[in-house]
Amino acid sequence: MAESAHNKKELHDEFFILGVTSNGRQFRPSDWAERLCGVMSCFRPEGTAGRHAHLQFSPYVCPTVINGVKSVVVNNRLRDLEPMAYHFVVSFAKDNDLQIVDACLVPEPEPKQG
Repeated sequence: MAESAHNKKELHDEFFILGVTSNGRQFRPSDWAERLCGVMSCFRPEGTAGRHAHLQFSPYVCPTVINGVKSVVVNNRLRDLEPMAYHFVVSFAKDNDLQIVDACLVPEPEPKQG
């Protein structure tokens, strides 16, 4: 069954920047993900700034750990919100030879009846 481009876009709205170079070396410094996300913390949805927003990461660029590797999850909505910020994040990954992996949500299988 062919998947429409619209459905594919909905399932493919984030990517990961892994703290590993293309040749498998761990990226340094060890707090690179938090630093990058700290720089991007001001980019957030309208109305979510709030009093303590400066103490939180942006929902569009968040640090995480994937299989023991420091990583950053980047939501593609950042591209629409602030194209220059999106370009900055992607350029950071490319300039530092970091692996970029597309992410997608895989729908839960329908429970079997009967």
